[in-house]
Amino acid sequence: MDPLLEPKRPGDSAVRLAQVMQPEDANPAGNVHGGTIMKLVDNAAYVVAVRHSRKNCVTLSIDSFKFHYPVYIGDLLILKASVNYVGRTSMEIGVRIEAEHLFSGSVRHTASAYLTFVALGEDGRPAQVPKIMPQTDEERRRYEEAERRRKLRLSLGK
Repeated sequence: MDPLLEPKRPGDSAVRLAQVMQPEDANPAGNVHGGTIMKLVDNAAYVVAVRHSRKNCVTLSIDSFKFHYPVYIGDLLILKASVNYVGRTSMEIGVRIEAEHLFSGSVRHTASAYLTFVALGEDGRPAQVPKIMPQTDEERRRYEEAERRRKLRLSLGK
């Protein structure tokens, strides 16, 4: 077996990114633009996909992205991203987005997103990726939920 295709644990490629939201990230009222957050989410998910596959990866889709609470200038945006599910050439990456008010320490779960990435070989075509081995009850739950989302996407022709 190709050593690059050895199965991996979700934690092997997980990332946690944090960034303070600045005035250039927001509108005049101080609310951070959703697009700014979406770009950071896509970047975090990309890192996870590449770490898992060790190949160039591209975003295929974003299943859902719902904002629960606003993010403001001065908040510390925390993105927690990990592989939930792996197909032959694709991976579902889950990203949890939290905003921490630095002075009070309060943390809000502001959004969650599920992104599907495809790994590309040197020829630019989809390439096989390593399977994942969920280790914890939480990782197994995320795997099963991602598998259901995948089946739904396929039934809808997406």
